[in-house]
Amino acid sequence: MKRVKYISMMAAAVAMTAAAGSASALIDSAITNTKHNLSVGSTQNNRTTDGTTEICVFCHTPHGANISQAVPLWNRTMSDPTAFQTYADLGSATLDGSIAQVGSVSLACLSCHDGQIAMDSLLNAPGSGAGSVVGPGDRIGWTFSSAQGTMTTDGRLTAGIAAISQDLRDDHPVGILYAAGNVVGNETNRLAFTDTDFRVVNTTQINGATYWYVDSNPNNVRDRGDMILYSRTDVTAIGGGTIAGTQPYVECASCHDPHTTSSQDGSPNGTGEVDFLRMSNAGSALCLACHIK
Repeated sequence: MKRVKYISMMAAAVAMTAAAGSASALIDSAITNTKHNLSVGSTQNNRTTDGTTEICVFCHTPHGANISQAVPLWNRTMSDPTAFQTYADLGSATLDGSIAQVGSVSLACLSCHDGQIAMDSLLNAPGSGAGSVVGPGDRIGWTFSSAQGTMTTDGRLTAGIAAISQDLRDDHPVGILYAAGNVVGNETNRLAFTDTDFRVVNTTQINGATYWYVDSNPNNVRDRGDMILYSRTDVTAIGGGTIAGTQPYVECASCHDPHTTSSQDGSPNGTGEVDFLRMSNAGSALCLACHIK
């Protein structure tokens, strides 16, 4: 029995050592310890003082979710996608990728980060029969505190790096075709991409559909340590027209994982977590995961 127990312990130690050496092991999921914990029990700068001890409810609901975008059980109203100024509005001569109307997971992120919708604008409030809201301007009526003054008492972001606003001209493009297009069918041949200064991508099948990702670990497995590309189909392009077919797009969550507790230097569960990056950007590693420069 002692020999069996010893062997089991050694096997576990080897497995833990192997995991510690992988890039994906640097990212842990513990929303309680992040700035996305807005509950009464949070120790973060922004939180509700009289709302709820529930954490996940600020984004997700098991019933009555918003299905206007392909985001998991979304518990929030969405901003008008046509209300945003996008990177395409700059008229940059170096922009060779088509940008879609704001949508997908980016619109979900912006349902808080555009500063227009309160944090307690929830479709399904916690507690049986607690009610709900019906539009972006409606809210449950909780009070919020902000130690650094980046949020109003009614739960709207007004300042700081998290307050993206509806002006996206000064942000990395979202809803933009990866490598400017011509990726589908040419995933491993970047010289066939419209813009060849991008790295090859991997594909995976999920529920019969194709999804794309940049295998930045690399381990040939799509996981949260990779740069995730989001599939959108027949989208409306900025400036008019339709981008036909299912294509891979760069969205907010391509670079950011809303649940990560990794710090900027890549150490797991670090105290320096501020931007939910999928990997450390030391040496511009995050940028160079996709861009060839």
